[in-house]
Amino acid sequence: MATRRALKAVLVDLSGTLHIEDAAVPGAQEALKRLRATSVMVRFVTNTTKESKQDLLERLKKLEFDISEDEIFTSLTAARNLVEQKQVRPMLLVDDRALPDFKGIQTSDPNAVVIGLAPEHFHYQILNQAFRLLLDGAPLIAIHKARYYKRKDGLALGPGPFVTALEYATDTKATVVGKPEKTFFLEALRGTGCEPEETVMIGDDCRDDVGGAQNAGMRGILVKTDDGAGLVPFSSVPFSSVECDE
Repeated sequence: MATRRALKAVLVDLSGTLHIEDAAVPGAQEALKRLRATSVMVRFVTNTTKESKQDLLERLKKLEFDISEDEIFTSLTAARNLVEQKQVRPMLLVDDRALPDFKGIQTSDPNAVVIGLAPEHFHYQILNQAFRLLLDGAPLIAIHKARYYKRKDGLALGPGPFVTALEYATDTKATVVGKPEKTFFLEALRGTGCEPEETVMIGDDCRDDVGGAQNAGMRGILVKTDDGAGLVPFSSVPFSSVECDE
């Protein structure tokens, strides 16, 4: 019979779990304070590509969340790490507000395509430019492949459908760096001294948050942000009773 193992780290999703755009999920600030009062290490992980980490942090502080920059691991960070590792010059198909996270990266005469959520850039001319680069052998790096995300006015298309379109048109396969990739969760834990088996992931996406975490050896807790799918809101997670199976 498996023994129970004390929880040492909690990864918390941001968009849809703590906040939706410029509004906090009801009760999320107090819930985070309760989590901080426990002995676990807390890190925040997000696939958000609409803004830089600094802009995201400012948004969270305006919503009165007690979060520091070094506690946040984003898919933009993971993408930059891979670009530097591969030493490529990317065509950046990302929102203009996300560009500061790629400061210093050479982008002239691109020989790679990095794609995130970029509604203002997802039009034929730009996508066709990316298509031609890929046909010439450029690697395709997807910051993530979320099918959709939640806005205040409802669900909206994520970058996944656009990544898939480029994959189909060029008969190539993207390297995905964000959730639900196993490497993303392991990178988020780096420096904490905690093992995946000692970690739980809390998020509102069954596939990208919970499924990805479980694939990395963690436990996952699915929360809801409204009356739709999910188990409980973030504010109702019983942090003091959460343990991990060994």
